[in-house]
Parts: sequence; structure tokens; C-alpha cells
Amino acid sequence: MAEHESTGQQDRAAQAAPRDGRRGEGSCADARVVLEARDVVKRYVLDEIEVNALRGVDLQVCEGQMLAIMGPSGSGKSTLMHIVGLLDRPTTGTVTIDGVDVSNMEPNELAATRNRRIGFVFQAFNLLSRTSATANVELPLIYAGVMGPARAKRAREALERVGLGDRLGHLPIQLSGGQQQRVAIARALVTEPSIVLADEPTGNLDSRSGIEVMHILQDLNRQGITIVVVTHDENVARHAERIVHLKDGRIVNDEIVENRTLAEDRLRELDAEEAAEREAEEASAR
Repeated sequence: MAEHESTGQQDRAAQAAPRDGRRGEGSCADARVVLEARDVVKRYVLDEIEVNALRGVDLQVCEGQMLAIMGPSGSGKSTLMHIVGLLDRPTTGTVTIDGVDVSNMEPNELAATRNRRIGFVFQAFNLLSRTSATANVELPLIYAGVMGPARAKRAREALERVGLGDRLGHLPIQLSGGQQQRVAIARALVTEPSIVLADEPTGNLDSRSGIEVMHILQDLNRQGITIVVVTHDENVARHAERIVHLKDGRIVNDEIVENRTLAEDRLRELDAEEAAEREAEEASAR
């Protein structure tokens, strides 16, 4: 993973504070709203019992923001992600992406909007097992109608962006879990979406790989990409600049993160800890 030593303290200070001060309550102030949910309700029937998964959710996501949606199992966070990711429809309420109401779009329009404006990163990676990293990243571009040479170029650039320029031809089985998630991130980026939705992106990873993935997401956010992370893990959520807490289908708190976790710093700490352990082992062996 490429380090950004030249940015140093300035980058860390920029990450530690929200871009437009203390937005609070989801207000975007002068920033552009890239995603908005208004009074979103989702009801469904399970074994003849009506379940209220979302109970009137109002949410704004601002351009260039890194937001975490957090809550326990059953809080409605996955349902909300599916709705704002255009994988499901609200029972009532509206969802807008880049100012366009997508709530009642026809299925083909919805699929085209999803492909063009939203990038997904899933806990289970969702890569094609017999297909190279490059070909996996090309998939959204195939659906978007991008032709072969341009498609390959954009996929290569996206993989280089996440530090996998030397793994272009590797199959998923030839990659570590952390590398597979980087391929998934590259696939999410390749269409240049308005927003990247990451659903439990570290859930299948060891601790270090999880921190490396959060480093990549923070780095992409620093470059101006809007990121939404859905998680039950507060340690993951605190990498964001804003956390929306869900409980029983409602937003119960919307906070700006104080003392935001910076993955780059945590990786340096891990490197120092591992170096100290190696020195201790070598000393004991002597």
C-alpha cells in the first residue's frame, strides 16, 4: 500500500475534523447533497407478521463525506443500505441520488442508475472465483457499455489506485483476504460513482488487513470520494467523520466523531509493535 508521507500532519489534521465544521443532524450546509432519504419507511411480512424495518428515516449524505451507519443486528442498517443502494424500494418515502428521485424508477432505470452512481463493497467480497482481478473490476464497465481497450485501462488504473498494480492477472484464490477486498474496492470505484457503499468491509478480515482496508477508504475519502460504511463495530465506525446510529428502524443519534481513528497511524503502531517483537525474539535466541 502506498504511503503518503509528504502529506503528514496536514492530512491527519484534515481527517480529524469535519470539512465544514460541526455539521450536526446531517445538515450539509454549503456542501452538495449526493444522497438523501426522506421519511423512509420499510415494512414487510415475515411468517404472516408485519415487520417495520424502517420507521421514518431522514438522512442526508454530503459530497466528500465519510459516514458510518451503525447499529446492532435488527436495527435496520442493512435494510437502509439496500434502499439507498437501490437494491430495494421503500414502502413509503423518497430517496434521491444527486438530486434525482429514484424511489419510483422502472427496474431498468434503477439498474442503470445503480451501475452509474453507486459503487458497492461487500463483506464477502463477491468476486468471480475463476476470473482475474482485472476482469472482476471490468464487470461494471461491461454493464455500462464501455468498450474493451478503455475498459481494461480503467480497470488497471483502479487496481493501481488500491495498490494492486502487480496483481492484475491474479485469481481471487491467489490473493489474500485483504487483497480480495481491495479488488472489490477497485470494482466499486471503476465507474466513478457518486458514492461508495461499504457493507461490513472488514468483517471477513484479520485485524491488520481490516485496518489496511480502512486506510484505503480513508485515503479515497481524502481524495474527495463520498464513502458510507455500514457496520455494527464501533472501532470501524470511528474511522468515519460522522456516525449515524440506528435502533429499531429509527435514527437515534447523528454525531460528528471526536478524535477520529486514523488507520495510517494505527498501521505505523502495528509496524512498531511487530518490529519490537522481532527484536525481542532475536535477543532471546542469542
